[in-house]
This record gives sequence, structure tokens and C-alpha cells, in this order.
Amino acid sequence: MDGDFTSGFLRHHGGRQFPALVLNADYRPLSYLPLSLWTWQEAVKAAWLERVSIIAEYDEVVHSPSTEIRIPSVVVLKDYVKPARNAAFTRFNLFLRDEFSCQYCGARGDLTFDHVVPRSRGGRTTWENVVAACGPCNLRKGARTLAQTGMQLRRPPHRPSGEELRNIGRKFPPNHLHESWMDFLYWDVELEE
Repeated sequence: MDGDFTSGFLRHHGGRQFPALVLNADYRPLSYLPLSLWTWQEAVKAAWLERVSIIAEYDEVVHSPSTEIRIPSVVVLKDYVKPARNAAFTRFNLFLRDEFSCQYCGARGDLTFDHVVPRSRGGRTTWENVVAACGPCNLRKGARTLAQTGMQLRRPPHRPSGEELRNIGRKFPPNHLHESWMDFLYWDVELEE
């Protein structure tokens, strides 16, 4: 089949999206935050090319003139993809490491980042010197040291491993979770007795 496989399929579902949860060959999501999702078109194409196995499906179908396929809701890669050992130093990963909360007061929401040792005092932009901070705390601290402001960090900044970020990401489920995904997402939920 050619590379334009999905163009012959029509979707008759009022514009709703049907994302597929993508699992590694060990049946764990490739990532938790953001959750590893493909569009239904990508999942159908990967299944057709035999790159994934379909584990669960939606009740909805797509069809071309000659084929009808139930839309995959969970797919597993046939080949294992080794997760990155080192986490990229990005704003998102920094906020994830700090669990999307200000490292001075614990506030959530409108975050920025702060150099613990200010750059004007020789501080560098590294995992070990940058933390998530809310606007008011960042302004309060300014270009001063923690000792000068009397402020304290909730946790010392550190370089997280890729596994640490994946584990933290499990605490932040996305807004939409299809019931067929739940057996593959090990969120911290209370187990039934």
C-alpha cells in the first residue's frame, strides 16, 4: 500500500477524535506526559503496515470502498523503543520535575523559572540552579540570593533522569482517558478490596 493509505478512509463520526494510546513493546506507554497518543489515522496506518498490534478498539469504524476497520483505541509497538536515559533540559521538563508548582511557595498555575543563584552573581542556567517559580515569588527574589531574601526552596534542584520524569508524569493524567486505556495506565488510584 502506498504512503497515502489514510486518504481513502472516511470518518463518519461528527468530527469527534479517536486517539489511540501507544504502548511500547513492554506494554507501558511510551510517555505519560504528554501521554503517548496517535491519531486514529496513524494507528490504522501502523496496523496496516504491521508495525503495531491492536489491543483494544473503539465501537466506531472507518471504511474505504473495499475495507472496513474498527478504530484502534490501544496499540502496542512490535519493536521495543528504548526510553531516553537523560532528560532534555526544557522548560516543560523543568516544570514537570518540579511537579508544576512554585518551589518557593507551592503555588500552581502561572509559572516561570528562577535562577537560584542569580545570573548576575555567576549563576548558570542548569538543572541544578533553575527552579519553577510563580510570578510573585520570582519578583520577590529578584537578583538576590536565598539568604538575602529569607526564602527557602521546597526541594533542592537536581538533574532528573528520564525515568524520574516518566514517573512524575504518571501523576498528571490528561483530561481525556478512554476506558480501554485504563489497564495500561498505572495511575495512583485506590484499588478496590
